[in-house]
Amino acid sequence: QMQLAESGGGLVQAGGSLRLSCAASGRTFTQYDMGWFRQAPGKEREFVAARSWSGTSTNYSDSVKGLFTISRDNAKNTVYLQMDSLKPEDTAVYYCAARYGSAGAFDYWGQGTQVTVSS
Repeated sequence: QMQLAESGGGLVQAGGSLRLSCAASGRTFTQYDMGWFRQAPGKEREFVAARSWSGTSTNYSDSVKGLFTISRDNAKNTVYLQMDSLKPEDTAVYYCAARYGSAGAFDYWGQGTQVTVSS
């Protein structure tokens, strides 16, 4: 099992920034793609960003492209999501996820961290 623990959520005004962190343990971090997803109230969970195990591939949803940046520090077994120019519609619970290799569904999930953007 891989354990994932998110941190860094909170309340921020529109236009502000937050950096989320996700610490992984229990498996070899460098063998896993890492991703961020979010779920707003009354909506389904949606993909936000992912970075491959090799670090050579990064993907973003259209809604956050150019505003959010995913990165990983393999020495610290941690993945980050830098969120800039936040909007009220970015309000959601943000989840960190991991999948072995670069195919298939994300297998492991964190508990989530709340991000609230006020207008």
